[in-house]
Amino acid sequence: MRKIAFIFPGQGAQYTGMGRDFYENFDRAKEVFAIAGKVSGRSMEELIFRENEDLHITKYTQIAMLTVELAILRVLEEKGVTSFVNAGLSLGEYAALTASGGLSIRDALELVVKRGEFMQEAVPTGGAMTAVLGLEADAVEKICEETKGIVSVANYNCPGQIVISGEEKAVNQAAEKMKEAGAKRCMPLKVSGPFHTSMLEEAGKKLAEELEHVTVGELTAPYISNVTAEYVLDREEVKGLLKRQISSPVRWQQSVELMAAEGVNTFIEIGPKKTLSGFLKKIVPQLESYHVETVEDMEKLLEILKTDAK
Repeated sequence: MRKIAFIFPGQGAQYTGMGRDFYENFDRAKEVFAIAGKVSGRSMEELIFRENEDLHITKYTQIAMLTVELAILRVLEEKGVTSFVNAGLSLGEYAALTASGGLSIRDALELVVKRGEFMQEAVPTGGAMTAVLGLEADAVEKICEETKGIVSVANYNCPGQIVISGEEKAVNQAAEKMKEAGAKRCMPLKVSGPFHTSMLEEAGKKLAEELEHVTVGELTAPYISNVTAEYVLDREEVKGLLKRQISSPVRWQQSVELMAAEGVNTFIEIGPKKTLSGFLKKIVPQLESYHVETVEDMEKLLEILKTDAK
């Protein structure tokens, strides 16, 4: 029997035209775009379907990504596909929490509009993030600790890939030391801030104030917190974890390992590109994974699930 996890990507996977065929073919998807337009004061169709630079600016990227993920999620749910557990990388955690019943679509979108603004405001001068390939986590952590300035692990993505984040000078110095220590490559990421570091604690405090006005619903399925890499079933924990998530490392590898240990045998990545599917191949290569980005992807998945049911 299949034990399904829905997983949702974070910022960085966005591209112009993502989600268009769901928007054009399903009213449920159009409804999500309409709600996102209302809460952001910005046409999602214009932001996502027309070439423009705003799509790559944090405060717009986040609402755009979440809109597409929730639009696809709603259509999958309408088709009867359900999950045992949900998880999302960074921004994707808001889609996972919505899939688990913790947030309404409107609340999730409103929070992410604010989250994007607060993250942008927290470090107007920017910072840096670099993906470190082929160096053990212990070595990465040790070098970060020994480097002057602010630099720390932002993402434990999969074996052999860790992202560091912080002040540009400190990140560059740490990356050089990591190459000397045996890292295969250190690749600077195109991002507009040092996400998941202490530099964003102020953004977390502001987000906590916004969360005061939000009612977290009863969780109909567990979701996994990026902060703890543990199942969350108690809605009382949600707000504190979302506050901490902005400035804490994303424990993605540990989250996937937990789901596998708990019996998940099928992962469905919902949203643009196949970033998380790539990580899965390195974390749990023995388990099945599918990716739903287009209507064609969904139809193939539905066919597979239908065959199972026979």
